[in-house]
Amino acid sequence: MSQISNTQNQGPLNSIDEWEDDLLVRYPDADTIAAGRDTEAYRDYENNLKDSVREFYRLQHINQTYDFVLQKKEEYLKFDKKEMSVWDAFDFLNQLVDDSDPDTDLDQLQHLLQTSEAIRADGRPDWMVLTGLFHDMGKVLCLFGEPQWAVVGDSYPVGCAFSDKIIFSEYFDLNKDHHDPRYNTKYGIYEPNCGLDNVHMTWGHDEYVYHMLKPYLPEPALYMLRYHSFYPQHRENAYSHLMTPHDHQLFKAVNQFNPYDLYSKSPVPPNWKELRPYYEDLVAKYLPSTLKF
Repeated sequence: MSQISNTQNQGPLNSIDEWEDDLLVRYPDADTIAAGRDTEAYRDYENNLKDSVREFYRLQHINQTYDFVLQKKEEYLKFDKKEMSVWDAFDFLNQLVDDSDPDTDLDQLQHLLQTSEAIRADGRPDWMVLTGLFHDMGKVLCLFGEPQWAVVGDSYPVGCAFSDKIIFSEYFDLNKDHHDPRYNTKYGIYEPNCGLDNVHMTWGHDEYVYHMLKPYLPEPALYMLRYHSFYPQHRENAYSHLMTPHDHQLFKAVNQFNPYDLYSKSPVPPNWKELRPYYEDLVAKYLPSTLKF
């Protein structure tokens, strides 16, 4: 079997944000949904998931192998593709606006601003506001030609057994690592409670932006960036055997961040003209004048 299977450039989703919309079905926030909504319908995700989402996870689960992750780290973590100012980087990211997305016509910057503004409105630290602004910057991988299943999707460790808590775990039977004795045991190549710093996660926008901003942001922000899609752990507690007490402590920050990402979308765009001076100062406080991609 070949290492990469059915890798359409754009993947099976109608837009790269369709996976995030699906998260609202699979992991609803109880307080948000209870406000005049049918909670039972939201929990019935097996019937509500779109075929495109199911196909997306089939491709992800087949192709996200340990070797694939190492290959992509070698390819992208040199950060030699482009060098841009932060604001040019957002213009670049905005090329991902997809007219086929029925849920929003906002560009990527506006979604990120909605997230960061929700964080700021709650009086969170300014580094967390900046984290909200940058958490999806790694989606530029699509603009470098990566298929969607190598950019978005729930993240999880590779190099050890795939948890049955991962959505559509039945598709892992088609992943070559599932049949490799080096990788298909509970701990695989890792040691018990080795710490997530020593674990290779699936390749995608979370992992990419984490490494990009690692020199600049505090540790809780880095956990938010790297693990905000790690639903098999922060919703299912499936990988505690690889984590240290320090990891568990920092996952409180991940759990604090996720509602802002999932539930801040609104059809009303933020007023960028008014907000830009604040964000220019914030970016200048933490980041260099240009970023390498």
